[in-house]
Amino acid sequence: MVDHQVGLYTGVRDIDTLQLRHSIVGLTQAMLALKVPVVVTTTTEKMWGPLIPDLADVLPGVHRIERTTVNAWDEKRVVDAVKATGRKNLIVTGISTDVCLAFPAIAALADGFQSYAVIDASGGFSQTQVDMGILRMQNAGVIPVCYSNVAIEILADNAAPEAAAVYGALGMPFSTLVFGLRQYFSQVGEKEKSRVAA
Repeated sequence: MVDHQVGLYTGVRDIDTLQLRHSIVGLTQAMLALKVPVVVTTTTEKMWGPLIPDLADVLPGVHRIERTTVNAWDEKRVVDAVKATGRKNLIVTGISTDVCLAFPAIAALADGFQSYAVIDASGGFSQTQVDMGILRMQNAGVIPVCYSNVAIEILADNAAPEAAAVYGALGMPFSTLVFGLRQYFSQVGEKEKSRVAA
């Protein structure tokens, strides 16, 4: 997660900042539920401010790497933290899409990572900048995704124990209904088993 900072959010113009906040916090909570390692970086906090509070709140035990480099991948501590996860697929978000997201997502490809750029958990300062950033990433081999589909792809099985936590984190209203129905039918089934056994 690259540069989800208060000052940078004030310049985002391609996505409603409440939706952006929903997407990044939901994605983060889903990744934590799936036990996917999370690396967080900020840039020059004296200039761009701290991490947005909602995101900081869901990451109490995660160390934030503050850097001054424009490209997060130019900071050795960031690269070392990503490599320490032992993973080869890199899910990247950033403010802005065309710089903070695109630069490290593209640079990581050269280090043997497959980069996935989460477009709706990132934001840009104009639609043109976002469009050009996405085009540049796609041309380099970065795969654009959305916050919900990347989490659900990792989940892979709706019967997994963490499924309810993942869907709950993503904040998708219909999933609350579905999991509520599942819980209801589970309770009905238990009552029926008790009735038959009696």
